[in-house]
Amino acid sequence: MTPFRLPPLPAVRAFEAAARHGGFQSAGEELHVSAGAVAHQVKQLENWLGVTLFQRLARGVVLTPAGRQYAEALRPLLNGLAEASEAVKRHGDERVVTVTSVPSLVARWLMPRLGRLQEQHPEIDMRVLASLHPADFAREGVDVAIRMGTGPYPGLKADVLLEEWFSAVCSPAFKASARDLREPADLLRYPLLHDEVEMRIPDEISWARWLAAFGVHYNGTARPSFSHTYLTLEAAANGQGVAIAAEPFIEEDLRSGRLVRLFPQRVLGPYRFHLLRLPDAETRPAVKAFCDWIKAEASAVSRNATSQ
Repeated sequence: MTPFRLPPLPAVRAFEAAARHGGFQSAGEELHVSAGAVAHQVKQLENWLGVTLFQRLARGVVLTPAGRQYAEALRPLLNGLAEASEAVKRHGDERVVTVTSVPSLVARWLMPRLGRLQEQHPEIDMRVLASLHPADFAREGVDVAIRMGTGPYPGLKADVLLEEWFSAVCSPAFKASARDLREPADLLRYPLLHDEVEMRIPDEISWARWLAAFGVHYNGTARPSFSHTYLTLEAAANGQGVAIAAEPFIEEDLRSGRLVRLFPQRVLGPYRFHLLRLPDAETRPAVKAFCDWIKAEASAVSRNATSQ
């Protein structure tokens, strides 16, 4: 067979990232190199092809028609290469299951349960990634993603895993000191801890929406605020104020007594946590065992929440 005459693959990868991001700086951040290194690789590819791929402007770069055509042709080829490589890697170690979810769900819900997974399935080696961005299954080598949304998720197998029932919580000491805190309206006299996630996600349950569900108007400032739910809950557990959070995030702390509910009232959020994977992912026994296990764990949580 005649050997392939291929361009330098590092340069191809740098060009594809720059074309997708629309610039060298963002491509460099993805590839963990400098913008100058990306520019050098792209220039090397242009020299190899004998074609200008980017027009260099005073405020950045723009794909030329040839560059746009080349980028569109490369994407399916690189996706195919990534998928083929990932398939071979999985055959190399069938025991590894890679799961990704948002940091707070990983820290507050998944991690406390992994001991039970290891007891029931010692054959599984878990690889857990905490990430906020949508999962790219082929590019990142992800088997399972747990993501919050409403669906649908085209091209993926999806199951509803958990609902978001929001409660007001604080430390036991804070509750004991707030003797006149008897109903949601009383919260207006106390420090309310804010989760920045509620400000980034449309229609997510904020303090204003939670209180409005009980006829209480709130127009206070969103301070103090924290970048992740688990940080907000740490502040609440340390007696700094009252937080609202969904059941998946507070279950373990309620059980241990680090946090307590102030009221029985709860508010159902607009989103659900979904278990996502590629349609053929569960042909691997380890992935199927993990999916069956985590769905059983979530069902137990749902039964407990319904009985409360």
